[in-house]
Amino acid sequence: QVQLMESGGGLVQAGGSLSLSCVASGSVFSINTMGWYRQAPGKQRELVATITSGGDTNYADSVKGRFTISRDNAKNTVYLQMNSLKAEDTRLYMCNARKRISVATYRDYWGQGTQVTVSS
Repeated sequence: QVQLMESGGGLVQAGGSLSLSCVASGSVFSINTMGWYRQAPGKQRELVATITSGGDTNYADSVKGRFTISRDNAKNTVYLQMNSLKAEDTRLYMCNARKRISVATYRDYWGQGTQVTVSS
């Protein structure tokens, strides 16, 4: 089993920056993709950004140009640098790790989430 520990959330003013970190532990082998998702109370969880073990990234349109995802494979850690934050970015941010179980099967693991609140 994979455990994910997030850190870095907090309160920040609009236009400011925040950096999130997520460390994977446990059965970390075969983790292919790590990423960040976010969710507001009563709303669906949405993708923020993902990054493969090879460094390929994918971003939601709403964060392109403002957020940067990166990872340190040796440390089993994924980061999310958030710049030019907006009030709309206020969400619970959750770390995700995806392991390949077979050629066609994946298993997702989730962190408990870290709250990001942006004041206007």
